[in-house]
Amino acid sequence: MAVIRWNDPFRELATLQDRMNRIFEDTLTRSSGRRDEDALSGSWTPPVDIVETKDRLVLKAELPGFTEEQIVVRFDDGILSIEGERKFEKESEDEKYHCVERSYGRFGRSFRLPANVDAERISASFQNGVLSIELPKKDEALPKRIRIQASASAPTIDVKK
Repeated sequence: MAVIRWNDPFRELATLQDRMNRIFEDTLTRSSGRRDEDALSGSWTPPVDIVETKDRLVLKAELPGFTEEQIVVRFDDGILSIEGERKFEKESEDEKYHCVERSYGRFGRSFRLPANVDAERISASFQNGVLSIELPKKDEALPKRIRIQASASAPTIDVKK
């Protein structure tokens, strides 16, 4: 029986990971056409954070390099949509790109909102490349305090919803 020596298990694991990454990259490149062309003209997705407080939802999307006019925000039938497009600047004769890592093209994000969002009071602002959308909750959706009336001999009890 031959003895097989395993020098460095972590190096072998890193090699396996590199091979798997190449397999996935090759598969994605073949299925979507030319990779560089997709980066310049394909779709992309801006990162979004959604935070809930007791009286509102706040959605924040990172859109660096955009202006307010390049972004469309819509609310229809319980769905909030954000759309826009980042166009690639054509290189001139005296410029030659060596690396393009930023994403270009159209983007679109849609979020189904809970029924307790007050559509009439939704507001949006844009500052320092961050789109903030305030989604207030309807008043009936907010927790209410109910006071229980007791008889004259019993103490009054407050119950919070």
